[in-house]
Amino acid sequence: MQGIELSRRFYTDIVRPWLAETAPDLRHTAALIDSGSELLGFDDETSRDHNWGPRVQIILSRDNFDVYAQRLVTEFSSAAPASFLGEPIAWRSRPNPPAIGIEAAGAFEHGLQFHTLEHLLQAQFARRSLDTLSALDWLGMAEQKLLTFTAGAVFHDDDGWLTDARERLAYFPDDVWLYKIACQWRRIAEEQAFVGRTGQVGDDLGSRIIAARLVRDVMHMGFLLERHYAPYSKWLGTSFARLTLAARLTPHLDRAMRAQDYTTRGDALAAAYLELAQLQSARGIAPFTPIIGPYHERPFTTINADDAVAAARAAISDPLIKQLPIVGALDQVSDLTPLLEDPDMSQRMLHQIHAK
Repeated sequence: MQGIELSRRFYTDIVRPWLAETAPDLRHTAALIDSGSELLGFDDETSRDHNWGPRVQIILSRDNFDVYAQRLVTEFSSAAPASFLGEPIAWRSRPNPPAIGIEAAGAFEHGLQFHTLEHLLQAQFARRSLDTLSALDWLGMAEQKLLTFTAGAVFHDDDGWLTDARERLAYFPDDVWLYKIACQWRRIAEEQAFVGRTGQVGDDLGSRIIAARLVRDVMHMGFLLERHYAPYSKWLGTSFARLTLAARLTPHLDRAMRAQDYTTRGDALAAAYLELAQLQSARGIAPFTPIIGPYHERPFTTINADDAVAAARAAISDPLIKQLPIVGALDQVSDLTPLLEDPDMSQRMLHQIHAK
């Protein structure tokens, strides 16, 4: 059984009946939306060595949290079974302990936690409300955190607060999305000719490294064109394979990764860029006329990525977003895990990058 279903049944069979008896009038939301491979459906036997097992987050109003949370955490420690469906309910504390704080209550003895929605939003996105999100706020949110928040499971939602928050964060606003597409083409433009140039001077390892970086850039563009948040690197390939456009792109990416010479490598990548451009135009997303050919006078196969950048930028309606430098969103600027997982640092860095 995968983790989401295990936790769903833990809530349905154990937690909810216990709450109905212990706090019968308590309005609450029950979910699993923090982090973990199980939120994406990618958990397996290996996943069970840390932070995996029957667990559920109960979300309360601030008033109810103050009255009920700590008492219920303590009482559940005595009332809960030692295991559920063969899995121990005690917290697997590597690498993340249960949340404990002013608006979070948990215990190592079991996987039942209590939060306020404001606390969860602060922990995930460095803000207590989703009202008046600016473009820079959106650009400072890591896709991997947006993905787990929106892809995890909601088991019960009395007042619809969490459902509303997840709908608001379901995907980027159109102009932010177009800006990210422009910046992703810029990433491709910066390095596409280097696959051939490094190979030309005999640096085949360098050519392979750059090709691998560009394969990843193509994959991230695929997520953008499908309006689907990308996971962190461990699950990038697994998740990419589930996109509808993967069938068209994967043969080219495989050929680029397996190529024994830089010319074949560069041609395979150029074929992938062309697929992206054709898909983008077919879907009416900032269409442009793709041209595959040499890089100026140099014999390296590339695409007119600058035209792709210009087309995406021209499609942006919001003048404030349109005038942003084509640098990128948080996870286009850095893939450093400590940065992407720290929302306060993420927002500070992104706002500083785009500060005038």
